[in-house]
Order: sequence, then structure tokens, then C-alpha cells
Amino acid sequence: AGGFYSMALKNDGSVWAWGSNRFGQLGDGTNTQSNTPVQVSGLSNVQAIAAGESYSLALKDDGSVWAWGNNEEGQLGDGTNTQSNTPVQVSGLSDMQAIAGGGTHGLALKDDGSVWAWGRNGNGQLGDGTNTQSNTPVQVSDLSDVQAIAGGRHHSMALRDDGSVWVWGFPENSNTPVQVSG
Repeated sequence: AGGFYSMALKNDGSVWAWGSNRFGQLGDGTNTQSNTPVQVSGLSNVQAIAAGESYSLALKDDGSVWAWGNNEEGQLGDGTNTQSNTPVQVSGLSDMQAIAGGGTHGLALKDDGSVWAWGRNGNGQLGDGTNTQSNTPVQVSDLSDVQAIAGGRHHSMALRDDGSVWVWGFPENSNTPVQVSG
């Protein structure tokens, strides 16, 4: 679920969405709100979905990541800040195994255990050592062997193979991952 809209992934690999569509986050080629599910245009073979505040993400079975909706902060990751009401491919990502949506930033986990992030970065939620937003994916610094990721409104998290949990962004405003104590 995102902000004021929801999505569902069917067994056939298609994606459906309903609710608010002000920024095109339903992905059906319109900006018209829908109180019944509409199919996201042009997507097939999807294996995972994630939602941010007003944008959506899909991971296809070929390891590519697709996004649509609001893009004011670069959260579509396509190198622009232009919203899209149909899916666009997130630039430079391949061999991805998981995705997560934050408030206005996206995350992807690569098969090699590295984490990539894009979008808003005012609190360091991209984890690249800066507080500069990026409309293309950047690698999260000093983080490897990750098996799961999660995005919050202004922070990001990762679970490593050794069972340790790492976080970056708000409230610590750490722009690189720090281990959660205990």
C-alpha cells in the first residue's frame, strides 16, 4: 500500500492498482482516481511490487526495476524529475532480487548482496555518504551481504546475512549505514 492507493500482484505477473491517482501512481496511463482495480499498463512477468508515498515500483523476473507516479524527488530513478502515469525503467539496475519503497526514495537489492537507492536524500536515506538527492540509483556505502531491505518515510534498513540490522537516514540523519544495537 502507498499513500492513498493500493496495489496487487496477480499470479500471472500482472499488477493492479486502485485509489488516488493524482501523480499517475496507478500506472494505467491516466491521472484519474479509481475505486476499483485497474491494470498497470505495459507490465508483465512481475515478481514483486512496492509502493512509496505517491509512486510505485515493480521488479520483473529478468531482474529489472520499473517505476511510475510522482517523480519530484527523482523517486522513479529514470534520470529525470518528470512524473509518469505509465511504468518507466529505473536506470542502470539489473540482477535485482528485491525492492522497497520509502516515502520519496526507492531501494533495490542486487543478487550480489549490494543495495542501491535513489530519490530524496535530505536525511541521508540513500546511504551514499551525501545528502544530495539522486534521480538515478547510487550504491549504499559500506554495506554488503544483504538479504532483505525496507524503506521508511525518511530512512532505510537492511538485514545482513549475519543477522545484523543496519539503518540510515532519519532520525539519526546518518548518510551511511550504522548497525542497530543489540
